[in-house]
Amino acid sequence: MLNWLPARVVALRAKVFEKVNGDNAITFPNAQVGPDRFEELYSHPAANGRSRGAGLSDLFWYWLSPGPEVHQEHLEAGPRYDDVARATRTFLAGPSDALAAAATRCTAKVLDEVLGGRVTAVRLRDLMMPVWAEYFYELVFGEPCPRLARDLIVGHATDVVNSLKCTSLRHPARRDRLTRYLKVRLADVRHPMPETLSEAEKVHYLQGTYFNTAVVQMAEAMAHLLLALAQHPEAARRVDDDRYFAHVLDETFRLFPLFGIAHRITTADIDLDEHTSFPAGSVLCFSYPAYHATGYENPHEFDPGRWENTAARNEHHIPFGVAANRPCPAWRLSPIAMRASAREVLRRVSLHSSVTHTRSLPSRGPCLLVRDGATPRRRLALMRVRDRWEDVWRSVVQLVLGTAMVLHAHRLRPAGRYFDTHDTQGCPVRH
Repeated sequence: MLNWLPARVVALRAKVFEKVNGDNAITFPNAQVGPDRFEELYSHPAANGRSRGAGLSDLFWYWLSPGPEVHQEHLEAGPRYDDVARATRTFLAGPSDALAAAATRCTAKVLDEVLGGRVTAVRLRDLMMPVWAEYFYELVFGEPCPRLARDLIVGHATDVVNSLKCTSLRHPARRDRLTRYLKVRLADVRHPMPETLSEAEKVHYLQGTYFNTAVVQMAEAMAHLLLALAQHPEAARRVDDDRYFAHVLDETFRLFPLFGIAHRITTADIDLDEHTSFPAGSVLCFSYPAYHATGYENPHEFDPGRWENTAARNEHHIPFGVAANRPCPAWRLSPIAMRASAREVLRRVSLHSSVTHTRSLPSRGPCLLVRDGATPRRRLALMRVRDRWEDVWRSVVQLVLGTAMVLHAHRLRPAGRYFDTHDTQGCPVRH
């Protein structure tokens, strides 16, 4: 069944990305900076450049448009980043009980719409997209999400993540529809917006932070969690045990980190020791999957039990980044909301899936939701065959579309052109 093809195509696609972007990038951990010093380098004060000076930035800005120039993850360090990060923390704050209750409520609403007969076939990422569209709309506007808004958010977020995974080209017109909606609703947000942003930039801040990254990352995280529970029913049976469920989350984040590579640009020379230095302007690429695979027995196995006698903070485990270098602002909210959402799903159905579970999950996580708990063996056998064939043709599609988008981004230079005319705080510069 050509099982060798997807892996070969993935490797070829990686080479295309590396060659076309043309960065003098260094990926860690490596022989020079191993896993024992990975976080030391990642946390270095001079490893704080984010977008200016890296060809990879052009590609990510291309995928995340509109508004990457005001997205918290892509802003350079300084007053503008501090202002935006402060606003984001305010929107994502709240009592744990309230954050969990909202996740339960939004999950229940979507499940009421989706569940049909005894067995319902879904793609887990698609199932979760409207859940988190509803959830983050409530956090931003403080009211239930209208169906029109949910459809716009899901359409936008889906377009972003499909282009990121190279399973589809991007569709700017589809994204613009959400931009226009948010512009009308800008005065209705429940917390103060970043003061350093213009009105147009505030719209893009909302769109990129809450209705792109937040929705996409939470949908992806839940797809990984639910798929792991579907394929490890012994873990699903212990979902009400808070301590054990924390281990399940840690193991899910370890084995299937949402970030593949985080790149940073050095803003000054870094000298780790007399043998290890990186000049200013170096592009440092930190590989989460490679780092998370070091320091563990049987690292490629899903084993929540490995966390019984250790804490994630003591291991090679940074699913939300490192505290010293712009960590994910949802580090507190995510586990609370994911636990509540998963419990609501498992309260209603059992999960069954026979597909290949990979970190990138381009299949979107095919799964069967079963009301009576019986194992649908025939449908699982068919799912397995279909998944293998889909993996073959999809890998070819990813190679073709990925190459096309890399070339297009290289030609457009969205990040490079922005910094040709703006400084790191978004102010126009004259040449």
